Amino acid sequence: MSLIEPVKKTIKERFMSSPMKGTWYHVFFWLMVLFILVLTDRNQYAFHITLFKEIVNVVFFAIVVYFNLLFLIPQFLKEGKVLTYSVFLFFSVLLISPIKTLSLYILFQSFPIIQQRFIDNQGFIFLSSLFVAASSTIFQILNDWQRTDIENKELEYKTTQTELNFLKSQINPHFLFNTLNNVYALTLKKSDRAPETVLKLSEIMRYMLYECNERKVPLKKEINYLKNYIELEKLRISKSFDIEVNVEGDTDGKFISPLLLTPFIENAFKHGINQQLLDGYIHVKLIVNQENLQLTIENSKGSSGPTENPQKKSGGIGLANVKRRLEILYPDTHILNTEDKIDHYLIELSLKLDT
Repeated sequence: MSLIEPVKKTIKERFMSSPMKGTWYHVFFWLMVLFILVLTDRNQYAFHITLFKEIVNVVFFAIVVYFNLLFLIPQFLKEGKVLTYSVFLFFSVLLISPIKTLSLYILFQSFPIIQQRFIDNQGFIFLSSLFVAASSTIFQILNDWQRTDIENKELEYKTTQTELNFLKSQINPHFLFNTLNNVYALTLKKSDRAPETVLKLSEIMRYMLYECNERKVPLKKEINYLKNYIELEKLRISKSFDIEVNVEGDTDGKFISPLLLTPFIENAFKHGINQQLLDGYIHVKLIVNQENLQLTIENSKGSSGPTENPQKKSGGIGLANVKRRLEILYPDTHILNTEDKIDHYLIELSLKLDT
């Protein structure tokens, strides 16, 4: 058994990669048609007579089919000339039917009874050929429709992936530059926080560069990324602001699209914490309940607070972009509400997680 399996695998691989694969499919199809015709042809004649007759039938069926598929459909039907195509198809079958009858008549010239039967059944020969030709047309139409549908879905998927990659690529580069500047300042001061800061930054970069290429990532890693992000954002704040982060629920075995929640945090830090506010605050609460995630972010707002204009960037990839990502990734499984007041901004997100 161990010797047979590699041989079978090699034969299969060679067949799948062979340029003759399509030809062999056609040969197999017509052999099956021949087998069915012989099996269903009940008469009193010997087997070899039935076999020869059905071979001729299959040969002429194939001529009608391939003439239709290779010439009539590309030249007329695909060009929208339905009436012209129908006329040509009808007269093609009408022309080939007597040729088929003559071939059968000559083949069975030693059997006058069989010859007479072919002459009497010319109407059936015509209708059977017309049925086969029409069936090949229906098959081609369905095949073209399926191929077009697959191509459209592939194009839609590639377009969606390109859009998602573009949206993810717009993560705010200023965050990285600010963090590096803060790390540099800490090293000059020989602060004990410098090694911890470098470690958090390395974790963030590793997550963004290597793990975010997947369609879904573990929720626990995404939350850890957010916590590191918030800790690094705190470094640039010169005042003592009220920043709270609470995570509740079991995150094990849950998955989420990477960097999906980051824009909300970016938005909160950009507009909730600035030098114009004496007592700014950011309150982040994330609750995981079975398969559902609920994120609530409330932040103070100064004169430069966010607006409801969807075209305005609100830090990072912007609220407009994250809304688009939610529409693509969680089309029917998320609810996003925002509340824009004079002194605060509130975001409430609920979505169904993957498990």
